[in-house]
Amino acid sequence: MDTPRWQDADFTGLRAMIFNCTLKRSPEKSHTQGLIDVSTGIMTKHGVEVEVLRPVDHDIATGVYPDMTEHGWDTDAWPEIFERVRASDILVIAGPIWLGDNSSITKQIIERLYAMSAMKNDRGQYIYYGKVGGTIITGNEDGIKHCASNILYSLQHLGCSIPPNADAGWIGEAGPGPSYLDPDSGGPQNEFTQRNTTFMTWNLMHLAWLLKEQGGFPAGGNERTKWDQGANFDHPNPEYR
Repeated sequence: MDTPRWQDADFTGLRAMIFNCTLKRSPEKSHTQGLIDVSTGIMTKHGVEVEVLRPVDHDIATGVYPDMTEHGWDTDAWPEIFERVRASDILVIAGPIWLGDNSSITKQIIERLYAMSAMKNDRGQYIYYGKVGGTIITGNEDGIKHCASNILYSLQHLGCSIPPNADAGWIGEAGPGPSYLDPDSGGPQNEFTQRNTTFMTWNLMHLAWLLKEQGGFPAGGNERTKWDQGANFDHPNPEYR
């Protein structure tokens, strides 16, 4: 069978959920949002429905359970937000670098995504199978690759598929200095960042389209439901199984 070409792809109907894990509440300017806008501009031009959400604007409880109101919290916006994650094909976690690492909000979102990871899809696979993951990082200190590797590892561990070059970012010179959207930062004009953001966006769309054309990530040897029922998928299980 011929490999599908990008010219054949129709990205209309794909849905992307992007978490802007800035520490700044709306409407304060977010430099991370500036780079997110580059990616979403490409997606929306090609028919992808995009939602960008700032978790810091929402009353998301801290914890690793699906609904933290069942574990001592008065309120928790996460269960409703997760329904939009569930409906998405592309999942991007974007955020700033602080002290060389991901923001506390980034960590919180990964923890809450993890809280739902035992759920299953209609094939008996883990709930994030069939979703495509990527990341965008901004800052004015070193750490893009460290932050991106942490996020991408987390997303694939949860079950997302990660395409090639699934990270993009911008940092200025090491040390205090202008951030991405600041005057004369050079961020929006940086060729390296422009290229990586563009490649990441297209690769997310390509893989999401390929998976959707297949009806999701192929089932076979990865269905938790069947494993729990005793299937071994050709693994030489010990006698007790």
